[in-house]
Amino acid sequence: MNMKAAVLYEQRKPLVVDDIEIQDPKDGEVMVKMAAAGICHSDLHFMEGLWPAPVPMVMGHEGAGIVEKVGPGVTSVAPGDHVVTSWVSPCGTCMTCMMSKPWLCVSALMGGGTMRDGTTRLKKGNQQLNHQNQVSTFAEYAVLPASGAVKIRDDMPLDKAALLGCGVMTGFGAVFNTAKVTPGSSVVVYGCGGVGLNVIQAAALANATTIIAVDTLDNKLEMAKQFGATHVINSSQEDPVPQVQAITGTMGAAFGFEVVGKPSVITQTFESVRPTGIAVVVGMAPAASNVVISTIGLFLTKTLTGSFYGEARIHQDMPMLADLYMAGKLKLDELVSRVYPLARINDAFDALKKGEVARSIIKFD
Repeated sequence: MNMKAAVLYEQRKPLVVDDIEIQDPKDGEVMVKMAAAGICHSDLHFMEGLWPAPVPMVMGHEGAGIVEKVGPGVTSVAPGDHVVTSWVSPCGTCMTCMMSKPWLCVSALMGGGTMRDGTTRLKKGNQQLNHQNQVSTFAEYAVLPASGAVKIRDDMPLDKAALLGCGVMTGFGAVFNTAKVTPGSSVVVYGCGGVGLNVIQAAALANATTIIAVDTLDNKLEMAKQFGATHVINSSQEDPVPQVQAITGTMGAAFGFEVVGKPSVITQTFESVRPTGIAVVVGMAPAASNVVISTIGLFLTKTLTGSFYGEARIHQDMPMLADLYMAGKLKLDELVSRVYPLARINDAFDALKKGEVARSIIKFD
């Protein structure tokens, strides 16, 4: 079947919206007609060469749509089901899945641009195209492992459901699954983009009483207030670490979240939490980067840890997030700053790089 898709033919070059072919799903796979896809900052790491990318590759890892076809052996979803696409599709049998850590599924993370059988379902003429994270949501259709198609309620708007596939899940999971933020606690969040705003609103839902948002852009800090921040700090104008200490009235916040992807900001986050505090790295720093932290902080039993995909158990967490939205408790409408057609996907990434948006989505007809 022919379709349009956004292809990364070369890193550090714009995406090309091209006519390509998608093949039917094979054993254990599904085809999803995409309704919407989210523009995520981590895509830029592949596009700009900060992380390796198996080019040529159809981009996109956050989205939602309707199941079009299922391959042999698939019983978890059926044609017509509304699904969120997950860029980690747990196999259930690898070491990490067996350790009850499906968000770190070895089979899903070691794909290298192919499906589990080592082949792809995408091509341009005679040229094979790779999948991003076994999903590739910047296309009219996507073929992915069935375990990565998360069924949600039919009345959930699919353009908002798309955001659950990465940004919302990552932010909420960092708060509830990784850090386990406690009621009445203090939280500092470095970075108020799409994921950072979800960390902030999750901290508010966890009943943290002090939520400090840190960013270099005033428009992002204003957004943070809408999502539950009680204090804001513009780190381009002042050193945020002593400000966090002054606001909390202690030696720092109980919980800190780095959602920028910069080693220097990881250091600031670690310095911003108090003794016994937990600093969680959520942002996707360049692959070859290193972080410097103080040994005295470790001696004072601070914890520095990462949160990968919010430690998501996707088939429980994503339907729960959909329920929260439908109950009016999860801000997704406010998260969408702009809507673009696929043909303008490079404009969407330009807006992201300029810090103009919280989240943009690509909406398909």
